[in-house]
Amino acid sequence: MPLSIDQYADFLDTRDLPWPVAPDPDPPKAKAHLAQLPRVRAVLWNVYGTLLRISEGELKFEVANDFIVEVALEKTIHEFKMWNSMSRKPGQPSAYMREIYLKVLSEIRLAPSPGEKFPEILAERIWENIIKKLFQKEYKFDAGFYGSLNEYSRKVAYFFHASLQGTACYAGAAAAMKAVAEAGLKQGLLADGQCFTTVQLQRGLRRQEESAKLDDLAAPTLRWISSECKARKPSENLFRSALQSLEQQGIDANEVLHVGSSLERDVAPAKKFGMRTGLFAGDRASLAATAEQLKDANYRPDVLITELPQISQVIG
Repeated sequence: MPLSIDQYADFLDTRDLPWPVAPDPDPPKAKAHLAQLPRVRAVLWNVYGTLLRISEGELKFEVANDFIVEVALEKTIHEFKMWNSMSRKPGQPSAYMREIYLKVLSEIRLAPSPGEKFPEILAERIWENIIKKLFQKEYKFDAGFYGSLNEYSRKVAYFFHASLQGTACYAGAAAAMKAVAEAGLKQGLLADGQCFTTVQLQRGLRRQEESAKLDDLAAPTLRWISSECKARKPSENLFRSALQSLEQQGIDANEVLHVGSSLERDVAPAKKFGMRTGLFAGDRASLAATAEQLKDANYRPDVLITELPQISQVIG
């Protein structure tokens, strides 16, 4: 039976492979503003930049450092034995693969998205398109180990992004999520992410607390990830999907607290829908907030936390 993406990530741990390390957080000069919010019955977290630290503050399809991109592509080509099915142009294999990758990425970005102003790009779709091009030159993979083309593409996407940007949970992430769960509140994710995002979060939580299980802390039915909803923040469709589901469970928008690190992508749309809001200001890399925005009622969060465990003082 093919490995699931979680099992594949664990399998990679058994091998001596180099991976980029998540950068240490660079705390901004911010003072926590904490207040107990009454009648909060659910907490929805943003992931990258809020629970997970990552280089450049958010998950990206390409990063500023060309050398890192080339290394990630070179590793991917080698890991999945792609070179023999690529055109033998002069230069490094990574340079040619980057041309292919950027062309496919551009094509997907330009594709129409009726009814959605902020469509999400699927990482596995990029690699599925690339692999289909390789098929034209007799490329093959082990379906018994990796699964179908779609499953294989997800694993390639995970490997590439893990090689491109290291991730790790911010200090106290496991403790914060555990505090919410123990308070009896519903807890979920409302975030930009990809098919491997929950895998990275689970692994980060487990490094902090071996017994931490994401499925117990944030049930799969309480996760609204942009890649699954085909819309990324600040898409109204993404927020509306989460709130409609919670409403069916008897939870109104004003009983939901959304915690994120961007005023524009997290706080403002949440406030627009009547949610309570928390801004995580624990890392300059991910914090997206200006002094002018903080003075604006449309952007100003209900609470500002600088350390994740402070959430326990907010929910009571």
